[in-house]
Amino acid sequence: MSRTLETSSHKRKRPEADPLGLVDNERAILNAIKSKKDLGIWVRDIKQETKLTDHVVNKSLKSLLTRKLIKEVVNIQNKGKKHYMAVEFEPSKEVSGGVWYVDGNLDKELVNILKQLCLRCIRVQKVATLERVYEDLKKQRVVNFEISSQQVSEILNSMVLDNEIIEVKSTGLGEYYSIPIGTVCYRFDSGPGVARGSKIGAFASIPCGACPRISLCTPDGIISPSTCVYYTKWLNIDF
Repeated sequence: MSRTLETSSHKRKRPEADPLGLVDNERAILNAIKSKKDLGIWVRDIKQETKLTDHVVNKSLKSLLTRKLIKEVVNIQNKGKKHYMAVEFEPSKEVSGGVWYVDGNLDKELVNILKQLCLRCIRVQKVATLERVYEDLKKQRVVNFEISSQQVSEILNSMVLDNEIIEVKSTGLGEYYSIPIGTVCYRFDSGPGVARGSKIGAFASIPCGACPRISLCTPDGIISPSTCVYYTKWLNIDF
């Protein structure tokens, strides 16, 4: 065998350069973050998954942020813990809280505006179904996003729990003549002598059934029965 052939046969392939110019530690961290997609990942979980030291992880995260490959996001379930997400993903509803939250904080102004519009619709109609309130809000065009029936339902349920309106079932009589019997609708609790319809039963009215955060509720979590003001109110209702 010639010297030339012997030398070439022992040549090793050089490792391919990272297309983004990342070092191994940065690539490992970026892959860990990307694997969580729209849920993001807590910095401690990054350390556990990559088995890298605090110094290396913190330095790599700073580099990835500077390169705009990742972003820091607020997780409404754990606001005090830093979470990271790849820039190509948008936080899921479980992380961001959906349209009711901005930067991890409840958009109270938006909620109050929608509440007032719901109240106005119910005041004009005297008795209104979810569908009627939903259609009325769509015509108002007060928000810059496509509001859904589920989101309107969340607003109405919070108003019921705050005793701003009551939830009843249509009897098909009087003010309910245009609403099919048994349909859930909303009205003001105007005192005695008013045709109120059939009030929703205790078990059916439990707030947990209508809560948009029920999947996040745990006994020891930030969202839990022990800290829920609506659940506490429900326990104190005299059915």
